[in-house]
Amino acid sequence: MKISTAVATLSTIAVCLLASAVSAQQPKRASEAFSLCDGGHRITCVVDGDTFWFRGEKIRIADIDTPELSPPRCESERKRGLAAKQRLLDTLNSGPLLFKTTARDEDRFGRKFRIVYRDRRSVGDMLVAEGLARKWQVSRRGWCE
Repeated sequence: MKISTAVATLSTIAVCLLASAVSAQQPKRASEAFSLCDGGHRITCVVDGDTFWFRGEKIRIADIDTPELSPPRCESERKRGLAAKQRLLDTLNSGPLLFKTTARDEDRFGRKFRIVYRDRRSVGDMLVAEGLARKWQVSRRGWCE
């Protein structure tokens, strides 16, 4: 009986230590909040509907394409691009994120290609379902009608 009590006590201590270590590694929500990128200091912010900075690393959402903002080719592309950018900001700030690497690690601009998940759902799929993005194909297509 003493052995099982000792094992239970050690198990409880191990669980407490593990929980303490995990909570110490969890990012603080305030310091991880995304903002809209402006100026040169980019740590955790959104550039446009498919590109953002996270902890100083530039991420390109690998499974989608969104309207261009720099520069947009027409007014409808600009409006849709701004809506995609805002929706990405809201989505990134609404819960924990998971990043999945792809066969191609980064693009020619040094952006990391990642599929981004929130609540086990692709952020790209969310934007596509809302009409703010397209599934990524071999090349970009225009957004102006």
